[in-house]
Amino acid sequence: MSKIYKLLQDRILVLDGAMGTMLQAYKFSEEDYRGERFKDHPVSLKGNNDLLSLTQPQAIKTIHRKFLEAGADIIETNTFSGTTIAMADYKMEDLVYELNYQSAKIAKEVANEFTANNSLKPRFVAGSIGPTNRTASMSPDVNDPGFRAVTFNELRVAYKQQAEALLDGGVDILLVETVFDTLNAKAALFAIEEIKEERNINIPVMLSGTITDASGRTLSGQTAEAFLISISHIPLLSVGFNCALGASLLQPHLEAIANKTEFAISAHPNAGLPNAFGEYDESPEEMGSYIEDYLKRNLINIIGGCCGTTPEHIKVIDEIAKKYKPRELKTLSRAVIS
Repeated sequence: MSKIYKLLQDRILVLDGAMGTMLQAYKFSEEDYRGERFKDHPVSLKGNNDLLSLTQPQAIKTIHRKFLEAGADIIETNTFSGTTIAMADYKMEDLVYELNYQSAKIAKEVANEFTANNSLKPRFVAGSIGPTNRTASMSPDVNDPGFRAVTFNELRVAYKQQAEALLDGGVDILLVETVFDTLNAKAALFAIEEIKEERNINIPVMLSGTITDASGRTLSGQTAEAFLISISHIPLLSVGFNCALGASLLQPHLEAIANKTEFAISAHPNAGLPNAFGEYDESPEEMGSYIEDYLKRNLINIIGGCCGTTPEHIKVIDEIAKKYKPRELKTLSRAVIS
């Protein structure tokens, strides 16, 4: 914990880019997703990227390695959908512990290799905890606004199982990301606090919301500042935003919180907005120029990429980040007092 906090005071840390974008390049077939082990599974598995940690571990390892070679200090586990709630779509709820554990183990193995080769640039693994495909704050049925597809307690139990497996697999950080409903995030944070107490550990926690459109609000209706206020009672390593918007559109929301918190600030935006085919066209240089504005304005402590970002994007971001000092952390965050 103290090591990563010290590094945050010394320099801007670089997060990796998009696992999904990198996996798309492999063009894996249904059979590739299934492998030998799941060849008789009753439902289609194509698109279940988390499963590839079991059926195509070499590809996951190669992607982690490419992002580390590009300069990433922190790589994320391939576990964005690694809860029983999300895995229910594939009838794979019983695999959740193994998926998270093996994903963490793969990432940690590669990170350790790079740390061993250069102890002056230690590499860290963040356990990726996505938002699930359900929302606790809103009804999915327009005719029944009081209905909820999931309860706070169901989310807490699911997130706890995922976080425990990630910790057992060796992650250094837990990253609750792409938060579109703060109530979902609070369930994850509540579960993590339970684990910290039960295990008597003090794992760093990063929290990253997502501003869904030009309204400047999350899907559950919060502005950037309201999102920050609603989670500031939790001891966090960092708070920030990822996904949905490109780097240029994300800047005002980072500005809204940068001077209002003692936590580190993180951002991993998309490579622009998707085109008509759902692809991301923003070049590494274009994205880098927008991100350089963040650094000139002293907004950021951790910077990386989300949808559409490749090792080439991360390499450019890393080169730019080296030229700037991190946003000053004025007070010792409660997250690092152990």
